[in-house]
Amino acid sequence: MARIILIETSTALCSVALAEDGRIVAYKESETPRAQASLTAPFVKDLLDARGLGVRDCDAVCVSKGPGSYTGLRVGVSTAKGLCFGAGIPLIAVGTLDTLVYQAADECLLPDAGSLRQAGDSAADGQHSPGFRYVVPMVDARRMEVYTAVFTPDGRQLTETRPQVIESLSQVIGTRQPSSTADPVAETPITIADLLAEGPVLFIGDGAGKCQEALAHPNAHFAQCCPKASAMLRPAFAAWNEKRFEDTAYFEPFYLKEFIATVPRRRLF
Repeated sequence: MARIILIETSTALCSVALAEDGRIVAYKESETPRAQASLTAPFVKDLLDARGLGVRDCDAVCVSKGPGSYTGLRVGVSTAKGLCFGAGIPLIAVGTLDTLVYQAADECLLPDAGSLRQAGDSAADGQHSPGFRYVVPMVDARRMEVYTAVFTPDGRQLTETRPQVIESLSQVIGTRQPSSTADPVAETPITIADLLAEGPVLFIGDGAGKCQEALAHPNAHFAQCCPKASAMLRPAFAAWNEKRFEDTAYFEPFYLKEFIATVPRRRLF
């Protein structure tokens, strides 16, 4: 079984994990603001040193490809590329929204999930979490936007990944993606109202909390959290087994929106 380094830096949480034989054997994370550049590479070194390993003892590096923070993604991808080039091992990339869906399965869809909040609740009730019909990961895109898409609990993406203005979430969130060329429901519009009418929906991610008021509904449940490297385990090993590797030289993160530089209000000169 492969040994894979997992790197997740797409949001405020910087996390790194080491996976062996299909399980996480070491993990480090930090919520220190804007610290990805100073912590990511040292985290990788710490995990490998603790197990007496070098990068060349690993079979691949998996990194979050976005969407997410421009700077965070650049740091994660640059670190991953450097490790892959130096050790001569392949690069794997996993979407941030996909990671959140697997994280939901790992932490929120279990009977003892304690981090869920139903719209209007002040605390989790400690009861068994509902069987969610859909999972809607939401990555904070700053201001009043989130990056989002609709998934089934087993990880199948139903709509395209897109930036969404919170005030328009009651409108069309996307069009259903075809599961096959003969899919009769392909390209049909999907709204959040449609999803909530069908049953419980989990909104998960660091952008979920700011959407809670706009999406208040008995079937709406929220898990405010950042994606973690440990949740990349299953998609990373699936990519490894299927030999779905990125071109290390030319791979770029999925920013979704162009980076816009701003001028500081206080000028030094």
